[in-house]
Amino acid sequence: MAAIRYPAVAGAFYPADPRRVAAMLSELVVPAPEAAPAAGAMVPHAGWIFSGRCAGATLGRIAVPPTVVLLGPNHTGMGAPLAAAPEDAWMTPVGKARVDRALLEELVAADPEVAFDGAAHRREHCLEVEVPFLLARRPDVRIAPVVVGTHDPGALGRLGEALAAILARREPRPLLLVSSDMTHYEPAEVARAKDLPVLERLAACDPEGVLAEVARRGVTMCGVAPAVAALHALRLLGCTGGELVCYTHSGEVTGDDREVVAYAGMIFR
Repeated sequence: MAAIRYPAVAGAFYPADPRRVAAMLSELVVPAPEAAPAAGAMVPHAGWIFSGRCAGATLGRIAVPPTVVLLGPNHTGMGAPLAAAPEDAWMTPVGKARVDRALLEELVAADPEVAFDGAAHRREHCLEVEVPFLLARRPDVRIAPVVVGTHDPGALGRLGEALAAILARREPRPLLLVSSDMTHYEPAEVARAKDLPVLERLAACDPEGVLAEVARRGVTMCGVAPAVAALHALRLLGCTGGELVCYTHSGEVTGDDREVVAYAGMIFR
């Protein structure tokens, strides 16, 4: 019997009712006429009312390929430091996304630090909230979810190297999608001042620079580890740079700029 991961945060981060999810996606995801293939992207993962428009605008500009590798941080502290999803499919209120098990098996074989571990995914929201967006862009998409719970630079570099080798052999090449929010619970102007230098290093495909800026400025970017691993892979795959699609924060919804969470969407070509 096929193993299915069922939603953990439907009804909290986004609606559980299929009709409401479909209605929100039709508003948030507007395919751009110039949508084109991309090597990678970064999108936020907060409640859809706060960050969904940024995620939808970013993914709307990408021609989503048959497979998407999802990298996100571990918010729960559960499971292996580098955890591949063990299920055959992930269920959402608007349909099922099949897991590209073959790709994940290649990754586990290539990087001994990666393990199949459902505990890291069971209650984790950061990848789940992106899957309905991907289904809206490509209903037959396959996903390869990996939760990154280590900040060890060596481990992140090795993960990036393994991903680059695997993706380089695939045609069409899978999209490498990072799920991350930016600065948490700071005034909006402080968040922007902290985040923009990090986003500049992201756009330069500079993983070492991202780590240095995050540490130097005390940036509470929850997905810095998966972003660094992805940048290692993208650089090896010949990424020429990233384009910032959107930068926003929760205060633009609440009207309160005193303590916001910031969000960014970026595309790597």
